[in-house]
Amino acid sequence: MAQQFGVQRKALLALAMVAFGGMAASSAQADQLADIKKAGVVKVATFDANPPFGSVDAKTHEIVGYDVDFAKALAKSLGVKLELVATNPANRIPLLQSGKADLIVADITITPERGQVIDFSTPYFVTGQQFLVPVKSPDKLDDYSRARIGAVKGTTGEQALHQRYPTARVLAYDDIPLALTALRNGNVQAITQDSTILAGLLAGAPDKANFKILPDLLSKEEIGVGVKKGETALLKAVNEELVNLEKSGEASRIYDTWFGPATQTPQPRSFTIEAK
Repeated sequence: MAQQFGVQRKALLALAMVAFGGMAASSAQADQLADIKKAGVVKVATFDANPPFGSVDAKTHEIVGYDVDFAKALAKSLGVKLELVATNPANRIPLLQSGKADLIVADITITPERGQVIDFSTPYFVTGQQFLVPVKSPDKLDDYSRARIGAVKGTTGEQALHQRYPTARVLAYDDIPLALTALRNGNVQAITQDSTILAGLLAGAPDKANFKILPDLLSKEEIGVGVKKGETALLKAVNEELVNLEKSGEASRIYDTWFGPATQTPQPRSFTIEAK
């Protein structure tokens, strides 16, 4: 299999402490952190069909994954119960804005456009977009400039395809398993998603020998926790816990659980934590 993109998690500890350490809740805003503690529950939007970040366990029928473990840690730090709200990429921000979710912990990339409508925590994961294609397909990204390419609706991968390949036909699907089905059926010639998600998808596919992940990156992306705009007290609490998870080694343990050798996922186990 082609060499995969080396996944990094970035703590950005100094940035978190400087940028968010002095934040206080604005008197003009309702204090969502106080509301969460009063209710005794935090509602977190997370994936239920994008392993290893979030998927339904076949035995327990519960949502499990990398993002779920971070959501559990955040709920514990707030001293409240966790309520997971299953979502897909297109519904993440609407769930947050409508109040049906208090946080987004669902592999959501930090972008300037999204930053206009929601706030983001310091990044807790770094990944990149890659292509999954049939094993006999070309290895160069430029060879797909006029291809039919599948992406998950509402993702930065879908946007990147339109920008990089204006003459390609981009087909959007509700989740990555549906995109893989389209690739199997020949409806598309390639699909794109975060490198980690593609690696997990391929590792669990019964016909994985029929496909390969191309080595070149379509993009490099930082992943953060989404918070409703202006909720500075809640954002500060989230950032403080992300820093604590890095300092305590818990973030490393979560990473190893979902990306270590036991998962049999073709991703490097090592990562670099950088402070800026």
